Amino acid sequence: MKDGASRRRARRIAIGTVVVLAIAGMNGPWLYRFGSAKYHEYKINRPEYKAENGHWDVIDFPKDLRLNTIHAALLHTGKILLIAGSGNNQKNFDAKKFDTRLYDPVKNTIKKIDTPTDLFCTGHTQLANGNLLIAGGTKRYEKLKGDVTKAGGLMIVHNEDPDAPKTIKAGTRFTGKESGKTFVAKDNIVVPRAKKVFDPATGAFQRNDPGLGRVYVEAQRSGTKYETGTQDNYRVQGLTGPDARNVYGIAQKLALDKKDFQGIRDSYEFDPVAEKYIKVDPMNEARWYPTLTTLSDGRVLSVSGLDEIGQLVPGKNEVYDPKTKKWTYLTKDVRQFPTYPALFQMENGKIFYSGSNAGYGPDNVGRKPGIWDLTDNKFQKIPGLSDANMMETSNTVELPPAQSQKYMVIGGGGVGESKLSSNKTRIVDLTAKKPAFTDGPTLEKGTRYPQASVLPDDSILVSGGSEDYRGRGDSNIHQARIYDTATNSFKRVADPAVGRNYHSGSLLLPDGRVLFFGSDSLYADKADTKPGVFEQRLEMYTPPYLYRDSRPTLESGEKTIRRGASATYGTAHASSIKTARLIRPSASTHVTDVDQTSIALDLKKSDDSITVTVPKSRSLVESGWYMLFVTDDQGTPSKAQWVHVP
Repeated sequence: MKDGASRRRARRIAIGTVVVLAIAGMNGPWLYRFGSAKYHEYKINRPEYKAENGHWDVIDFPKDLRLNTIHAALLHTGKILLIAGSGNNQKNFDAKKFDTRLYDPVKNTIKKIDTPTDLFCTGHTQLANGNLLIAGGTKRYEKLKGDVTKAGGLMIVHNEDPDAPKTIKAGTRFTGKESGKTFVAKDNIVVPRAKKVFDPATGAFQRNDPGLGRVYVEAQRSGTKYETGTQDNYRVQGLTGPDARNVYGIAQKLALDKKDFQGIRDSYEFDPVAEKYIKVDPMNEARWYPTLTTLSDGRVLSVSGLDEIGQLVPGKNEVYDPKTKKWTYLTKDVRQFPTYPALFQMENGKIFYSGSNAGYGPDNVGRKPGIWDLTDNKFQKIPGLSDANMMETSNTVELPPAQSQKYMVIGGGGVGESKLSSNKTRIVDLTAKKPAFTDGPTLEKGTRYPQASVLPDDSILVSGGSEDYRGRGDSNIHQARIYDTATNSFKRVADPAVGRNYHSGSLLLPDGRVLFFGSDSLYADKADTKPGVFEQRLEMYTPPYLYRDSRPTLESGEKTIRRGASATYGTAHASSIKTARLIRPSASTHVTDVDQTSIALDLKKSDDSITVTVPKSRSLVESGWYMLFVTDDQGTPSKAQWVHVP
């Protein structure tokens, strides 16, 4: 009996073991993944791992406070302006639901800000007084071929009257002389008066050059029969007398083809203290996807963008004067770039164009890198760029310190929705007699939309991006690495939890951490069958230097330092402090951040204080607010002090 019971018990155990093994076999991958995830979580949270690789934390706001962050800027109050506008959402645009939030990373609070118009795909830069200049945005959303129901396009309106400009109101109808088809103006425009042309040989005015206006027109009804195939002259209905002869339209093909986004002229300054938008004079040109670059005299250069009828602005560049709050054209000369070109002011006052851009424009216009002299409009091309056909969606960052005048171009992809992507980095030294690009260290994968932030220890954090256009095919790259400027090498660090591609960026914060935002995948699955969902979570990276045993501190000191002047700050760590940097706060969008720069300061030490001296160069040290960091002999930075260069 005893032996029988033992045999039955052994048989039950054997059967149970087989069942457990069978279940384990069926669920093996899940058990493995579960165990791997648990181990990964354990590993990345170990103090030794953080000290070597840093750490990521996801920030997820309550549902009613989330937004599609397209643009982000660090303000001198320490808060972060998060701008969505309509957030690449047609329904929001149609409902005039435009969004801006102000995020306080210290208190971890977020506040809704009234947004005056659709600032989706605007341009922005920091001003000398601490305000953020914002210019451009969205007038109309694009319509893909197949979604366009009414034929339309550009109408050039001519005014041959030399005595008066003419106003064309939205709703004005244009009827073709050849086709007999009628199209309707969608906006109000003012067509300038004609210019009398004087002939010195005869001593008389020979002719009038007509004033020209541009307006988007649409057919009155839907359907292919309202398309036109060739150029036609158009009579403006409702005009009588001389105006009926002097004012007319000329249009090329008006069809059902794809209609691109259209820009606006609106400009605002965001006041970080009042925490509101302040309207200033509009730009001369409507712009969607423009770049704003601060010049040495404090004015702001506005370049590129799609205009009010969805065409690339034809090289008409303009400048904003913060004193008058007005825009004027730079010169009569034109120079055209693709949208969101990476334009940086050099120490000599010229403009460096790296070739990086974020999209629209012909593939053979304004894409070669070079140095642009604004005084005579001359452009010196820079050779040596590898993967030159893959500069779209690349990132360009000024290597610290700014005095070195070296820049790195990271990754990029082919023009438009190309599947091409580059794993290259390219470095150029603009102080060389004949500047030329050379290749830097490679990335593991071809990378579009890489985010890059300058750190206080003179390194660069490079993270995210995707191998394909807008993360297509589930191609987000969950990797981060730190570039060492001294050794010209990358070091892989902790992987981000959130994938980032189109409409993403990063900002260095005053405490030395880096905030990441955005990502707008085209699809949500590997097979590209489900529409993508905008990534509304933020993510914070804490670099390895913040997991060391101690960090230097700066006591509050002078808040204003003039160029060429010195300032003294108390510290208990003077003996270990090795470097001091002024870092301009970032304003980032579409892999474009031309504001960030890290300037080396001369440093003198005493027993209980340090004295820093700001360089004299106005082109190197632009007026405005900066974060003052010091780092010790281990490369550990202090928390920043905010200082103003007037």
